[in-house]
Parts: sequence; structure tokens; C-alpha cells
Amino acid sequence: METSLSERITIDPAICHGKPCIRGLRYPVETVLEWLGSGMSIKEILLDYEDIEYDDILAALNFASRVLKIKRIELLAA
Repeated sequence: METSLSERITIDPAICHGKPCIRGLRYPVETVLEWLGSGMSIKEILLDYEDIEYDDILAALNFASRVLKIKRIELLAA
């Protein structure tokens, strides 16, 4: 990847309530993952959202992978 993960994924309390976003834009990582999970292709995302770059999508996937490497996940109480 050309730029580091910290340059592609930013966290700013003033943008999207501090959720991790693509390069300070108002595209939360979770939204990009939802698009991919719903079956949208990378090509479709790039065509629909011209300010998102290919490496942004890879960074979102990389970020999600790193988040899931935590040692333990607690179940939420109902």
C-alpha cells in the first residue's frame, strides 16, 4: 500500500462522531465494510464514490483485520 494505514484511516471527534473514517472524509470504515458485505464490488464503490480510492478500501479491510485481532470479545448483555 502506498501510504500508511494512519494516513488512510483517520479518527477525528468532529467527523462522524469520532468513528474511524476514510482520510477525514465522511465515509466511516464500517460503511465501506457494509458495502462490501452487501455484495458491492470494489469497482462499484469506486465508480459510485469518486473521492474514495482503491487503497482506501484496502486500508478499511486492513483496519478491520487489526481490530479483530484483539484477544477476547465480551458478549453484550441483552
